[in-house]
Amino acid sequence: MFELIFFSLLNGIVTGLLLFMLASGLTLIFSMMGVLNFAHASFYMLGAYFAYTISEYVGFWPGLIIAPVLVGVLGALIERYGLRYVHRWGHVAELIFTFGLAFLIEEVVSFIWGKETKAYQEPEILQFALFTFFGQDFPAYKAFMIFISIAICIALLLVLTRTRIGLIIQAAISHPNMTAMLGHNVPFVFMGVFGVGCALAGLAGVIAGPALTTFPGMAVVLGSIVFVIVVVGGLGSLGGAFVASLIIGLMQTFAISLDYSVSDILSVLNITPDSEGALRDLWTLSLPQVAPILPYLLLVLILIFRPTGLFGKRES
Repeated sequence: MFELIFFSLLNGIVTGLLLFMLASGLTLIFSMMGVLNFAHASFYMLGAYFAYTISEYVGFWPGLIIAPVLVGVLGALIERYGLRYVHRWGHVAELIFTFGLAFLIEEVVSFIWGKETKAYQEPEILQFALFTFFGQDFPAYKAFMIFISIAICIALLLVLTRTRIGLIIQAAISHPNMTAMLGHNVPFVFMGVFGVGCALAGLAGVIAGPALTTFPGMAVVLGSIVFVIVVVGGLGSLGGAFVASLIIGLMQTFAISLDYSVSDILSVLNITPDSEGALRDLWTLSLPQVAPILPYLLLVLILIFRPTGLFGKRES
């Protein structure tokens, strides 16, 4: 049992930190521009496919650097020549634009790379077990994912709080007109933040591709979860996104690992369910079966009891 808890904890942290890397970009974009980018997970998918293609020619490590940069540049161009013009028509137009962009990117990926799963592998140098505990191996690549995610988290925090660029970004968020009067190009700052947010999603795709497989539907798998994280953590709150990512990562990992049914849980509480009643099928449900809906259940509860999210200040 201790072995199960230990590895579920590690895998939950890996999943949570990966989700944070994806959600942090969306949080930055929302806090800066007030835009909920429905195509954000599509940039995550592009990062994986760009890195796969680059790795075919020059290996994994150049792809780790080049792919997020390409995704970031693409995102910045989309903001400059698409989203900026749509912005004048309000948030509904922005949502429709990014929603359509998500479908467009998915179709382009299917057209260029096909619909089959790609053999995007982790680098050979990380294809070993970092340690063995109770006869079960923990892959070195998962430890690498943890390291990259924590490094990105620390870098974001330092840039936003300790650098001049971070001060300009925070000023442009709260007082854009005053920031522009001080000589800063606020639209350029917006474009840069949108590009960096997309690059973070692309980086998440680069490191997740070998672990979670690279296929055209990978954006759909995590796309909705990212919005759950942003809302649960609080719209615009980077710290909230971090906490919500870890909560959801651990919640899903433990739910999948612990093979208990509803009736097992009720028996611990000395409750005997009616096996012949109308709800008899409900008692047979197991935690792995309900694991996919747990984040959305958490979302509903948060919206009922704390609509601004765990750390949010803005009404959602």
